[in-house]
Amino acid sequence: MSASRLKGKPLLKINNLPIICHVMNRAKETGLEAIVATEDKEIMTAIEENGTGKTILTGNHKTGTDRIFEALQKLKLNDVDYVLNLQGDEPMINPKDIINLNQLMIKHNSDMGTMAAKIKDDKILNDQNIVKVVTDQKLENNNFVEALNFSRKNLSKKNHNIYHHIGIYCYKISVLEKFVNYAQTKNEIENHLEQLRALENNIKINVSLAQSSPIGVDTKEDYLALKKIMEYKS
Repeated sequence: MSASRLKGKPLLKINNLPIICHVMNRAKETGLEAIVATEDKEIMTAIEENGTGKTILTGNHKTGTDRIFEALQKLKLNDVDYVLNLQGDEPMINPKDIINLNQLMIKHNSDMGTMAAKIKDDKILNDQNIVKVVTDQKLENNNFVEALNFSRKNLSKKNHNIYHHIGIYCYKISVLEKFVNYAQTKNEIENHLEQLRALENNIKINVSLAQSSPIGVDTKEDYLALKKIMEYKS
């Protein structure tokens, strides 16, 4: 609720449904168990009132990764090998892309994974609200390449394999526990990118290709653009 660029964004409505409920519905379409972890009772109320799923209240955290670790501890899920952290501002994420990431994590026994899409509009490269990821190889349909760097800045002049990062992470539970015990790094704090903490502590992040490049809601302009698209489709 306290997102610096757009306060209260999880409860902004599209088709009379809060954004967080749209995200929850996309998550449930994967067939995986989905739970909203939040520090805000207003978000819990929105999920409950709209009948979109389970919630768990957490304390205040600096990052979503730290939050899901607390949620897992409270849930006492001992038979889980991996957890997916889907950020609450991705209401148009494709459930098939989430399933593919989950399957690739299991297939490759990966420590940590995320998703990215091909950049079709060069404006994205200079948009600091959009995170870019640089990979060691070209990202294709069924490969699971390694992330070299994440940035809000335009890195295209130095790198060929640059993609639009999408707000989802998958962790091996044992790696998640290591991650949250590392102190936040200077790079992470300056760039507001928690994945840099992983890279700087030698946690390998694999990247799968998303079939679409959904609009994440970071600014009022994002929200209005997304609202227009989703309400037109309906």
